[in-house]
Amino acid sequence: MKTFPLGGVHPPENKLTAGIPIRYLPIPPSVAIPVTQHIGSPSEILVKKGDMVKTGQIIAASKGFVSANIHSSVTGVVNKTDSVIDASGFRQTAVFIDTTEDEWLETIDRSSEIITEIKYSPEEIIDKCLESGIVGLGGATFPSHVKLSIPRGKRCDVLIINGVECEPYLTSDHRLMLERSEEILVGITILMKALRVTQAMIGIENNKKDAIARLTGLSGKFPGISIHGLKVKYPQGAEKQLIKALIKREVPSGRLPLDVNTVVHNVGTAFAVYEAVQKNKPLFERVVTITGKSLASPGNYFVRTGTSVRYLIEAAGGVPENTGKIISGGPMMGKAVSNADVPVVKGTSGIVLIPEEESSRSEMTPCIRCAKCVSVCPLNLEPYLLMTLSEKGEFERAVAEGITDCMECGSCSYCCPAHRPLLDYIRLGKSLAAKMARKQMVK
Repeated sequence: MKTFPLGGVHPPENKLTAGIPIRYLPIPPSVAIPVTQHIGSPSEILVKKGDMVKTGQIIAASKGFVSANIHSSVTGVVNKTDSVIDASGFRQTAVFIDTTEDEWLETIDRSSEIITEIKYSPEEIIDKCLESGIVGLGGATFPSHVKLSIPRGKRCDVLIINGVECEPYLTSDHRLMLERSEEILVGITILMKALRVTQAMIGIENNKKDAIARLTGLSGKFPGISIHGLKVKYPQGAEKQLIKALIKREVPSGRLPLDVNTVVHNVGTAFAVYEAVQKNKPLFERVVTITGKSLASPGNYFVRTGTSVRYLIEAAGGVPENTGKIISGGPMMGKAVSNADVPVVKGTSGIVLIPEEESSRSEMTPCIRCAKCVSVCPLNLEPYLLMTLSEKGEFERAVAEGITDCMECGSCSYCCPAHRPLLDYIRLGKSLAAKMARKQMVK
């Protein structure tokens, strides 16, 4: 069975919401839309207090090549421009809007008709992605128009679509593949045209047999697209591991998928590209999983960006009394939020409420040199060593030992019998090493 060769773990899947159809979350009374919902430069705000905006209207323009437009997710009046704490705990500039009756821009096609004919050129498709603020919805939020713009001297011969969703609990991509299958396949065809490739491969873990069957049944109408079941193993959905599993190419250290002639996009991104190109709909809402073992009404929702996590949790039955942590993302790579008032953004794939008994950390004990963290690392790193180097401030050696290659999958921390916070220290080491490198560049 196809998979990546090194490391990996198999945490309990807990796909509690896999059988629950996607619902539309009611529009909240107000939203706080951050102007940084992507990797790259923050967008430049175009509106001011008192302005009336419609759903889908641009409110912040991309600033620089690696940036993305931000659109209003609601109709209403701009209340203010202020800072808001995001899911990572940092303050971000945001546009606060008080909502009124929902009125979309007239240019957006709101019909349910699926449009399969692609009338646009590769260049026009890329422009549409830029205008619509499309970013990678698998978590990295890299602006899609940048990924589709192949630099001179580079080439792409295969498009890989990530439908793995290997994080425990999360099922937003799974439901999207079941309920928006044809739109996703059209979106993939659009991406293929933009990249000028004739082959696309969709990788899906074998615990989603219904999605594999659904897409396989439809794919015959879409030339060049093939569906591939993958072994259930975390982190199967990481770019380098997915590339290795599907086309047996090794992305070198410090390099990108394009260096092995491929580009990777998420299924959610393919759906967003379909809506942008065929329906003229900017990216202002996405499917979010809201789940937890004690949650009264877990599910998958189309949620407008800027909606507070608290509002989403209330729609799912409220915070259970035994909740220990609220995680933005999945339990392996997600981060605990400081409070539930953080906004949903383009990169929010899920909100997981973890019970107290499962969220508390065990007491850390000395490393016993068992090497489990080494055996599960999918990038062949030595997490125990990287933690020690980060702890002692030896960042130059940490870089030499490959700390910047770490994808932060958390497999090492998950398997450590000594309960050592390996990933926490590696993240710290990565950020401080990057800061040190930037200072050296300035000099």
